[in-house]
Amino acid sequence: MSLPFTPVASIPVDIRRARVHEEGWQSWSPSGAYAPGDKPYRPTNDNWATVCYRPGHPVPEGVFQGEGLLALDPGDGSPVRLWAAPDPTRQVPSIRLEFREDGRAEVSANGPVTSVTDEGDIQSALASWAEGRGLPAPRPAPTVWCSWYEYFTEVTEDDIHENLRAMDVLDLPIDVVQIDDGYQKALGDWLTLSGRFRSRAGIADRIRVNGRRAGIWTAPFLVDPSSELVAAHSDWLVRDTEGALLHAGRNWGHDLYVLDTTHPAAAAYLTEVFTTLRAEGYDYFKVDFLYAGALEGVRHGGGAGEEGALAAYRAGVGLIREAIGPDSYLLGCGAPILPSLGLFDAMRVSADTAPHRRPEAGDYSQPGQDAAEFTGVGRQWQHGRLWVNDPDCLMARPAVETRERWAAHVEATGGLMASSDRLLSLDEWGVETTRRLLGGIDG
Repeated sequence: MSLPFTPVASIPVDIRRARVHEEGWQSWSPSGAYAPGDKPYRPTNDNWATVCYRPGHPVPEGVFQGEGLLALDPGDGSPVRLWAAPDPTRQVPSIRLEFREDGRAEVSANGPVTSVTDEGDIQSALASWAEGRGLPAPRPAPTVWCSWYEYFTEVTEDDIHENLRAMDVLDLPIDVVQIDDGYQKALGDWLTLSGRFRSRAGIADRIRVNGRRAGIWTAPFLVDPSSELVAAHSDWLVRDTEGALLHAGRNWGHDLYVLDTTHPAAAAYLTEVFTTLRAEGYDYFKVDFLYAGALEGVRHGGGAGEEGALAAYRAGVGLIREAIGPDSYLLGCGAPILPSLGLFDAMRVSADTAPHRRPEAGDYSQPGQDAAEFTGVGRQWQHGRLWVNDPDCLMARPAVETRERWAAHVEATGGLMASSDRLLSLDEWGVETTRRLLGGIDG
């Protein structure tokens, strides 16, 4: 739960030129710079507040709030000021800023923060902070084809084979063929196939025979209430303080539960899932909806409150890394940003893209090119310092709205390059753009 806020600083500003950067909680939470009179992006319904923002940390009207990180350019020629959590892998205070009519910005926080100044702009200050974390330079990212934005949950094994053949026909420089959501029977039942797939190991072998790497998607901390896991092992799930199963929001048309990775049997199951996938030949892993693993709740291993939740989250990701080995590539998504430092090779740094520009209800945590561009630009400072930024997939088929603008954004990030079209649907521009972006960027 959110703690009381106490004053941190009072800074003179030029209201006409000042800018403030809010760092959102997780991958899909809007992040970026605003002018004092701007209305920052906020959740437009309670479910999205849980799934895409930081539950239990609402923001008052007219207030800017960063989760563990906030930067201010006073606009009067004085240095940029930045406030940050001392150790965001353990505690992430909310940091608020309110512009007053007398030309001052009042900063407060509900936990300890450090303050630094920087003579550059906001992105420079954030980049300097990131470099100060002392993380090793991330490994270059492979190029990827992902099934999601063409097939969504209806992807079939035959779709994968068709696109695998098309990569050769079109001479596309794709390193990894990544199967996304839809191969599994249910969230939580990761080793049980849906009826649209015949053999997970067989398709991984076919991808590798083709000279490419096999990749796969999971949402390792989410569980479907109708899954076999819930029926057999409800004691493996996180609970709320009343003893009921903790809800992680709603998606896929049903409620979502949370796997308790502090439970020894649940931890062993998680290890089994990823050890099995690795043994079958998969060595590129997109792990999604990771916010669930950091939700506060009652876990088998104890550790109540924020510190306990973050410790459980990091331990859960650690189990995955140990199971897949150090050479496998690990991409996080829907993940709490600052608590993930040091855990991933690449990180989604924005909301999902989409074949359309505008996100639903104008909520910038929701799929849409406008939303993905806003936060992708706002988090460019993370690229190459914390991980390889994943701006989300290139979609170059003719049916995609403003595909040229979206491709230009993906290219400008210099981050992870992934195609997500039915490749045989690409026209000449789509093939040339896909080939150029996947072949010409150093991840």
